[in-house]
Amino acid sequence: GEEQSGQIQEIGFGLYMDLLDRAVRSLKAGNQPQLDRPLDHGAEIEFHIATLIPEDYLPDVQTRLIMYKRIASARDEDELESLQEEMIDRFGLLPESVKNLFAVTSLKHRAGPLGVRKIDLGLKGGRIHFEKITRIDPVKIIQLIQQQSRIYKLDGSDKLRITKEFNDVQTRLTFLYDLFH
Repeated sequence: GEEQSGQIQEIGFGLYMDLLDRAVRSLKAGNQPQLDRPLDHGAEIEFHIATLIPEDYLPDVQTRLIMYKRIASARDEDELESLQEEMIDRFGLLPESVKNLFAVTSLKHRAGPLGVRKIDLGLKGGRIHFEKITRIDPVKIIQLIQQQSRIYKLDGSDKLRITKEFNDVQTRLTFLYDLFH
């Protein structure tokens, strides 16, 4: 109605649709919508690598922005895979930085639903930060720390420190995929 129209004008149609979509998905999942949380696209992931679509791969700025939005908005692994195939068909083989972008987005799909807020993992280890409410069983984290105390340590009440060296990006990705499986 008129009130809804005023809200759309105030915050913008795109943001309004994102908020509405999030509320509908939450209700369908049987949860109370948390509209006070900032709009985000899953866990924040920092791998200290390039995760971008280079200008020399996709020169048109508008198309690049559209592809970024589509990748960030992909709902699942199938949609990400379809986007990869589309980009290869339209623009050629993916450069390493685009492969990294897809890999990090895929990792967000795994980590976010578990209650992971942030992952910061470099060549010499890093940290995993958890939300206040997480779907990870605390007993499993304690067992992980007890079984592999040289690699895992608690860092406060909401962080897991990883003290492991990694040779490359793929090793880090595989490590985290296995951890979140």
